[in-house]
Parts: sequence; C-alpha cells; structure tokens
Amino acid sequence: MLVLEEGGNLRILVHPELRAVVTKNDLAYIESLLQDFLERSKLHPAALFKQLSSLGVGPLVANEVGSNLWGNPSILELFSRFVELSSPLF
Repeated sequence: MLVLEEGGNLRILVHPELRAVVTKNDLAYIESLLQDFLERSKLHPAALFKQLSSLGVGPLVANEVGSNLWGNPSILELFSRFVELSSPLF
C-alpha cells in the first residue's frame, strides 16, 4: 500500500493483485482495514495520514515515510505499478 498526501487529499494505492499477495487468513481483515482507510481519508485526511505514517496494525507496518516520492526510485517503481483504491473495493 502507498499513501500519498496531495494538497490536503489522500490517495491510497494498492498492489493490483492484492488478493494474490495477501494470505487468505489476512484478506478479510485487510479489506476491512482498507475500506476504513477510504472512508476516513474523506473525513479526516490529515489525521489518517499522520496515523498511517507510523502504522503498526496487525500485518500492516509503515516501511518508509518521506516527502519526496520522485527522489526514491524503489518507491517510484512501486507507484507506477500500483492502482488507486476506490469504493467498492476490488
């Protein structure tokens, strides 16, 4: 998952084959969490971004936090492959 803050709005991007990369045991939990993130991103984007920047929720852990996507080739490569999360999920 990549979360981008742009002008006070959040963009949540996920692996295009999320169901294939998340274990079956974790899938319902992850889908529920992502749905919650989508809803909260519309109501309280700044608070959600702050929380996600230090995230440690079950199998989700913030790996890298930064302010310059373009200066990080590995994140930029992920960004080019990921798709924007939207409602309804998947």
